[in-house]
Amino acid sequence: MHTGHMIIANHMATRTELDQVWLVVSPHNPLKLKKSLANDYDRLHLVELAIKGNPVLRSSNIEFSLPQPSYTVDTLAYMVDKYPDHEFALIMGGDNLASLHKWKNYEVILENYGIYVYSRPGSETPSHINMDKIHVAEAPMIHISASYIRRSIRKGYSVRYLVPESVHHYLENSAMYRD
Repeated sequence: MHTGHMIIANHMATRTELDQVWLVVSPHNPLKLKKSLANDYDRLHLVELAIKGNPVLRSSNIEFSLPQPSYTVDTLAYMVDKYPDHEFALIMGGDNLASLHKWKNYEVILENYGIYVYSRPGSETPSHINMDKIHVAEAPMIHISASYIRRSIRKGYSVRYLVPESVHHYLENSAMYRD
């Protein structure tokens, strides 16, 4: 959970039609190596530390009870079932929008859910996607990646200011992401 995530989540919750942003911790994103991730509950704890006191951000462990790897289309369907009083949308970077056609049942996502996109350095809006339910938000561009932060921690470098202060304090006092 880094500062870039926090800025985008808060921006989307306060400057779009979204009332709240739920930060879903995924046990296994099919596009990432599971062994590169910390324990699910440790990552959930980092999210909770980061968003503490912000009423428009919410952590979610909903994918912990779903089959792995986690597919966004399945998570959204489960959330709609579990929380019928809420309307769900997806937030993603422009780089993910460009590869959306590779996602499981991406047509279902495009048909049934709004997608809020923030620009990422070097990403362009793809011309092959129907943009009816896609909302492009002008958000600050922060070039920070979680993999950069994990590498920095492994090398013993400071990640202060790259992550919220509460997360920094926790990481400094734990063995998380260290070899």
